[in-house]
Amino acid sequence: MEKWTLMTITVLLALTVRWTVSLGSYSGAGKPPMYGDYEAQRHWQEVTYNLPIRQWYFNTSDNNLLYWGLDYPPLTAYHSFLCAYVAKLINPDWIALHTSRGYESQSHKLFMRTTVFVADLLIYIPAVILYCCSLKETSTKKKVSSALCILLYPGLILIDHGHFQYPFFLSLGFALWGVLCLSYDWDLLGSVAFCLALNYKQMELYHSLPFFCYLLGKCFKKGLKGKGLLLLIKLAGTVVASFAVCWLPFCLFEDKVANIWCSLSVLIKIKNVISPQTQLKLSFAVTFLSLLPTCIKLTVQPSLRGFKLALVSCALSFFLFSFQVHEKSILLVSVPVCLIINEIPFMATWFLLVSTFSMLPLLLKDGLLLAYAVTTLAFLSACVASFAIFEKTSAKDLQLKPFSLSLRGFVSWFKPFPKIVRNLFLLSVTLMGVLSVMSAAMHPPQRFPDLFPVSVSSISCLHFLFFLVYFNVIILWDSKNSRNQKKVS
Repeated sequence: MEKWTLMTITVLLALTVRWTVSLGSYSGAGKPPMYGDYEAQRHWQEVTYNLPIRQWYFNTSDNNLLYWGLDYPPLTAYHSFLCAYVAKLINPDWIALHTSRGYESQSHKLFMRTTVFVADLLIYIPAVILYCCSLKETSTKKKVSSALCILLYPGLILIDHGHFQYPFFLSLGFALWGVLCLSYDWDLLGSVAFCLALNYKQMELYHSLPFFCYLLGKCFKKGLKGKGLLLLIKLAGTVVASFAVCWLPFCLFEDKVANIWCSLSVLIKIKNVISPQTQLKLSFAVTFLSLLPTCIKLTVQPSLRGFKLALVSCALSFFLFSFQVHEKSILLVSVPVCLIINEIPFMATWFLLVSTFSMLPLLLKDGLLLAYAVTTLAFLSACVASFAIFEKTSAKDLQLKPFSLSLRGFVSWFKPFPKIVRNLFLLSVTLMGVLSVMSAAMHPPQRFPDLFPVSVSSISCLHFLFFLVYFNVIILWDSKNSRNQKKVS
């Protein structure tokens, strides 16, 4: 009873924060002709309600794809249609074909914010609560603390309830339902949940390989001549489809995103050095090689712990090395990191702070500086209070003990490790804070108009490379995976 009372209070607090953030500005407010993501979501409601399904994804006289053409999978379109149906009952002008373009009013803003609020409450928040309640060998206090920190993660709140976006928390919510189902060995339901995530937002391909490798590893452990073969046949429809499409090429990259190609473009204009075809091959090769060790380990030694870590590592590899990247795609890494915040609170907190910081240029563009500052400080305070993160920086706490032991002669180097890590964290937070203030309060030199966005993306990229190495070290040296194999089989 106490656990559910505390969880209810946590949810109410999270909802209060979300609603408060939603009272501010949104993407593209009053900025014709394209406006922003807010208008994109409204326009999709206009298109899906007024046009037949066969025209939703095609350029016609009534559906100009150059004006926020629907570019997400069918589940997004169905959701837009459902919202449009409700909008039509309240005020038909909101979704009138052609004439509603760029529609803005306080009543419509309230409606749009409410649709995000309700969807979050129905899909993402229940998944977080049930996931935290399902954590094994964890006290009630730690379960509630995990839920509080996950639900207060500022990155997702600022993008979905501030900037305004449906796809992220809904696709991530479905993916989280998939993780939850797999933790109870409901493999078929977990596969269905992940397919829903994939059909809501194609960028869920970032998580396809960990799902595929984990489930394939379970089939191997059960034996491919008996139950394993039967499980493989049942899973084939969803898992193989996810695996087949996850290698679709990433054809271009956007400037000032904290991935490796955009950061390198500060020094070398890659587009001017190699052809697009070569860029594609290079991106594919680097992404594949960075994914390979984790996927092999997960397939050979499937465990729920390894699966969650693989979600982090693989999504981060896709973000860093693929070309079709938006700064908001870091949320596809952040939510899996949230799932391990109770296991590695210090590093998870650090990563989540950096991921929010990496979206600073976008947040400033939308007028979300105050919301960014307040939610980030609230999140950091919650993590410090809940997990005492500064006291959990030893090699054991950071789950680097097996790695340190493998170094043998270099083990002594790990003795001052906690102090080094804490100092790096404080240096990192200070640097992000200073750059945030400078980006908001200062004008860049005329000679370098993109100085602050480029600095944010480059610094964030360096952090993400560090975290990629860190998470891969944990995965590859994780002795717990070996001990937990028996539970899976």
